[in-house]
Amino acid sequence: MIAMNISASQRRGEKIKSFIFMNVGLLIFVFSWTAFLIPHQIAGGGVSGLAAILSYATGISVSYYYLGINAILIAIGVAIIGKGFGFKTIYCILAATVLFRVMPLIPWVSTIDEKLLNALIGGTLSGIGIGIIFLQGGSTGGTDIIALVVAKYRETSPGRVFFFSDLIIIGSIILLPGKVLQDVIYGYIVMVSFSYVIDMVLTGNKQSVQILVFSSKYADIADRVNSELRRGVTALSSTGWFTKSEGKVLVIIARKSQLPEISRVIKETDSAAFISVTTVMSVYGEGFDQIKAGGKFKWKREEKVS
Repeated sequence: MIAMNISASQRRGEKIKSFIFMNVGLLIFVFSWTAFLIPHQIAGGGVSGLAAILSYATGISVSYYYLGINAILIAIGVAIIGKGFGFKTIYCILAATVLFRVMPLIPWVSTIDEKLLNALIGGTLSGIGIGIIFLQGGSTGGTDIIALVVAKYRETSPGRVFFFSDLIIIGSIILLPGKVLQDVIYGYIVMVSFSYVIDMVLTGNKQSVQILVFSSKYADIADRVNSELRRGVTALSSTGWFTKSEGKVLVIIARKSQLPEISRVIKETDSAAFISVTTVMSVYGEGFDQIKAGGKFKWKREEKVS
């Protein structure tokens, strides 16, 4: 009974923690727009970018367009990703709508005259905010929903999905009176910085490394890595070409966060060990990521039987 209460308490604590982080992400995301992008009429991607462009054209608050466009997309998130995600999406959309109305009342906007710097800062902050929201299983709607749907079935980065969908949205700002090609370029700068930062936020804790260990004490190192760090090790036969001596090279695939621990174990076992560390793009298998592949649509043509 006590164990069940502790477990329930832990789950409740995790939900509260997730809720707090999600709200922090929302604040950062909306702040990037109200403080850096909207005051300088800089375009951006996603529904927020489309809402901002429509606001520049009509003078109507971004919040109304943001809520209206997202209302159409909520059903898609609920149907494909699930009810839990749908609830968080609805909450994030409503909270962001309120923040888009409230935060402009705060008397602080960027005083930087250079649009380039505002675009870079705004895109970076927006990527950080959306990344935090994504890590908590939430979404601010729009192309965020599309990115998560694609990521569910295909092994592709969210940044790439944003890139293609945002090209058209940002490019549409040139249709507004008084806007020139330079305004489109500023929007693309926002898009690039946003895509890069959100990928760093989302994959930062999943980055993996490949470690090659050259040591005469390879057996002791492999045993310690297996037993103490619970990480698999592969021993490959090798030949030192200068000495012509036979030996083993250890290959260890691990999360980047585990590198300090593995290095400590290696150096404690053999201070003269030679270590090579390289970053790997993707690792699939037990203890790492799983390959995602969506099925292809198959169209069948019905033949008439005479």
